[in-house]
Amino acid sequence: MKKKLFALLMALVMVLSLAACGGDKGGDSQQSGDSQSSGDTQQPAEGGDAATTDLKLGYDLETGISVYGPYYDEWSDMTDEQLYEQAKTEDPTITVYATSSKMMKAEEPFEEMYPGLDLVVADLDSDEVLSKAKIENETNNITADVLQTKDVNGEVFHEYYDNGVIEPFYPRDICSHIAEENLKYSYPLYSSQSFWYYNTEAFPDGQPINSWWEIIEKDDAGNQKFALYTKEIGQETAYLSLFASFIINADEMAQSYKDTYGKDLEYTYDASSFAFEVPENNAGVEYLWRFTQAKMTFIGDGDELVLAVHNSTKDQPALALASAGKIENREESGYNIDWCINLSPYTALLNTESMFVVSNCNSPAGARLFIRYITGGADGESGGLKPFTKVGNWPLRDDFVDEKNPAKLSELGARANDLVSIYDIYPDVQDMWMYWLNQ
Repeated sequence: MKKKLFALLMALVMVLSLAACGGDKGGDSQQSGDSQSSGDTQQPAEGGDAATTDLKLGYDLETGISVYGPYYDEWSDMTDEQLYEQAKTEDPTITVYATSSKMMKAEEPFEEMYPGLDLVVADLDSDEVLSKAKIENETNNITADVLQTKDVNGEVFHEYYDNGVIEPFYPRDICSHIAEENLKYSYPLYSSQSFWYYNTEAFPDGQPINSWWEIIEKDDAGNQKFALYTKEIGQETAYLSLFASFIINADEMAQSYKDTYGKDLEYTYDASSFAFEVPENNAGVEYLWRFTQAKMTFIGDGDELVLAVHNSTKDQPALALASAGKIENREESGYNIDWCINLSPYTALLNTESMFVVSNCNSPAGARLFIRYITGGADGESGGLKPFTKVGNWPLRDDFVDEKNPAKLSELGARANDLVSIYDIYPDVQDMWMYWLNQ
């Protein structure tokens, strides 16, 4: 990723925000027909007319309009039955590169539901999924038909999706059950997030913080109020992207500070040490600076993070940032822990696992049939979502009953990720984090 100057970023964010207000209103999201396409020609169902569709989603320099998903094409309105009939005329082997071993549980039920098709799931890590797909695209030796991966800093969207290695598939009937903000950059399988955990025995009346600023609060003697435990944020893409979002949403961070303390934020950071331009009086940058100067204990294991909170006391309180699923230690191990929710200005960014079709794959109809299956099918009852339904994972369909989580996603205060803006400043935010952390 190329570094972008912060000044250019802020201008771009304003342009994108204004453009999105007029250009992202649902329906068929398509760019001008004269725009340069980054993808290949989509193939419609058998018997249909070929239609060239522009798959390059993002900011259209020609029209000045932001064009993102949901993107609907000839495939979007095909039923399971239509896709199945066409899939039987293709290569019957549908190969999925997945970052979750749970995807392998779909092989047998999918093949039973669709006789004659052979589902092959490769359980890989995130880097392998993307690197293998890129190499196959460059050598025109395509093996994968479907990719499952997560994008938290825009890398997948800009460097794989936007460059035609993978392409969008938005089944219109299923998308009608998913909020459009969660369809902007990809078609989701489910979302997860991280929370700050607190000790419920130490704070029986409820969470001790209501804003991000209170996490790093000091008492009148200048002592840090909470012991903080987290993974090393500079090495965690999702966490660093969250801090980048605070810089993008600086006005919200400034308002959060004023709402918390009843006065305007005082800016104390020095941006002069960086080779790139850092905006002045940015509340997100100020928060990043203050957070790096707080005392923190880095622990790589999530179970140990929440254990540290469980072992803390009211006299020596602790907070730990860990994945939502670690709440299971409350029932399994008897930990006195709970999530801090609805933090100001927002609790977290949603980390969305998404499904993509591999460009020029051997089984384009079969790939889309499987994506429909794994995300619940037309009525949400296919069974595909079952292996991924657990505490800390939230399917995004409004017609899917989530019985695993103690709260609905809408009750927790997280928001969808803005991958375009995050991507532009991510390298600079990482540099600031590392530099200030070592001061």
